Amino acid sequence: MLNIGNMDRRITIEGETETVKPSGSVVKTWAPLATVWAEVLQQTASEFFTGYGDAETGTVIFRIRYRPGITTAERVTYDGTAYGIEEIKELGRRDALELRGEALK
Repeated sequence: MLNIGNMDRRITIEGETETVKPSGSVVKTWAPLATVWAEVLQQTASEFFTGYGDAETGTVIFRIRYRPGITTAERVTYDGTAYGIEEIKELGRRDALELRGEALK
């Protein structure tokens, strides 16, 4: 089921962190949690009509080796674009994960 040879892209899984400045204000930033090899399974662009005009969203599915602790609160950075993780699907018995991400603006 899992073909390691197809995992030829590097992605970074990032988590949001909060830092308190000396002034007391809170700053939210993204910090790398892991950089892993991935297979890009699907990359589509779908246009949909919104109340404010046309918009375009990019959806990408990344397949990685199983890694515990990944949640939809994280994001994936690939090829200079950040993708919010919308869905996580476990493949096999902890063989791999599919991360479905949507491009963030």
